[in-house]
Amino acid sequence: MSTARADILAAIRAAIGPVPVPGEVDRSYRGPWAHAPDVDLFCDRVQEYAARAHRTTRSGLDAKLHELCGERTGVPAGFPFPGIEDELLDVQTLSSLDTVLTGCALAIAETGTIVLDGGERCGRRALTLVPDHHVCIVTTSEIVASVPDAIASLDPRRPLTFISGPSATSDIELTRVEGVHGPRRLDVVVVDERAGG
Repeated sequence: MSTARADILAAIRAAIGPVPVPGEVDRSYRGPWAHAPDVDLFCDRVQEYAARAHRTTRSGLDAKLHELCGERTGVPAGFPFPGIEDELLDVQTLSSLDTVLTGCALAIAETGTIVLDGGERCGRRALTLVPDHHVCIVTTSEIVASVPDAIASLDPRRPLTFISGPSATSDIELTRVEGVHGPRRLDVVVVDERAGG
């Protein structure tokens, strides 16, 4: 190192003074399972995102789905509700669907988020991103309290999609536009497994 450079660095070190010693960092973060899931909170948060939350029981589920789903409803292959099964439907067919009906991997009460994992109940990503209306069935046992709970429960090797409300962006001139990256409308049907029926 040249003498001039050493002199400059020494002057900088002298001006800065001694290197501060960082204090202890509190690492007692809230971990998973710190709180019980709150179904009411989940429904409230879903609606804050301009989605609609509907509560029903097992016995009322068919009627609620009949009310919400269009005539041409796509479902994941093997899904336990009737519809047009997605066996790699092309984009034009997916786009022509009135509704897509799926389940979820889990849902997060704190954020009003549903999580899809590409499994049997969720279907592939294209099924839930192309149609304009998504109806998602969430049972109360699938609701976890927080994001740490969700991360602890999910398989990171799955293709995870976190959905908080209908697709929307304000990238262009700060004007909200819906349906750019997915459905314009999202209905979440919460099935209360504790209720009778």
